[in-house]
Amino acid sequence: MDRTTSFSSRFAPVSGYLSACTGGLPSRETAAAMRDFVDDWAAGRLDARAIGESYERCRGLYSDLAGVAANRVAIGSQVSQLASVVATSLPDGAEVLCAEGDFASLVHPFVQLSHRGVGVRYAPVAELAAAVRPETDLVVFSLVQSATGEIADHESIAAAAADAGARTLVDLTQSLGWLPVGAAGFDFTVCHAYKWLCAPRGTAFLTVREGLDDALVPIAAGWCSADDVWASCYAGHMPLAEGAGRFDLSPAWPAITGTEAALELLASLDPAEVYAHDLRLANAARAALGLPEGDSAIVAWADPDGRDLAAMQAAGIVASGRAGNARISFHLWNDDADVELLARALGR
Repeated sequence: MDRTTSFSSRFAPVSGYLSACTGGLPSRETAAAMRDFVDDWAAGRLDARAIGESYERCRGLYSDLAGVAANRVAIGSQVSQLASVVATSLPDGAEVLCAEGDFASLVHPFVQLSHRGVGVRYAPVAELAAAVRPETDLVVFSLVQSATGEIADHESIAAAAADAGARTLVDLTQSLGWLPVGAAGFDFTVCHAYKWLCAPRGTAFLTVREGLDDALVPIAAGWCSADDVWASCYAGHMPLAEGAGRFDLSPAWPAITGTEAALELLASLDPAEVYAHDLRLANAARAALGLPEGDSAIVAWADPDGRDLAAMQAAGIVASGRAGNARISFHLWNDDADVELLARALGR
């Protein structure tokens, strides 16, 4: 059997779930790991050291998926927490260039620094490279835009930033897991794993380019910010990790074993096959809706009164509405039957 037709076998049967861009579904292995955690917790069998070992395996698995060394990866709980590490390390009066309409968790940490003279400027994501100027210190954007599914021309943006002496912070939350572009081309990246990586909510990642650790301040340093956490629990001996692990946050225990199972699944798949599977279904949906072919696994179209979203929900389709758009997406558990259900629901 072709691997692209067997992805769905790793998930419980679900019809009409077109919302990976809102939250991914757990694989059978991820769901089992989560149940095992609750059973162990209820029976008094939780092992903090074993959870710590799972935490480190998550770091290694994510580093493989993102295409960077494991010591370039930090683990937290939310994108906004990790973006704040980058934000608060900016000098007073810095200029930050952001994409118009980007997700609040990525942009908010920078807006909150206005009292230090940090200025946030916006440009459409398609014009972001041209908007970089010599005064720009940091360029911040999602590789794939949440509201529209638009893919940023990341190579041009990164090149323009480098030419201006600016650094880049890129959110991979809506891309990593279906779009085969990792973190290596950027100075900093953030990613929450609960969407396209199909992990439970509560595990997020930060990558820091080699040589930039000292450019950031570990503002949320805690007992997990050391290479040997069990020897660094108490004041008087609190060394920071040598690499990006100094930015680690204490893990959300219920999420870690599920995250490990989710990342194991994604790491076992051929990224090119996942990309082809997701994009083929997304373009089949576009054809059914009378939309032009696109390059994103997220399909969005104007739906200002919410009529199409309501029709999809009435047909049992899980979809979403964002910024005046109806929004759907296709991932590992979806197949052609979901496209047919969509076409019937909207009368196309």
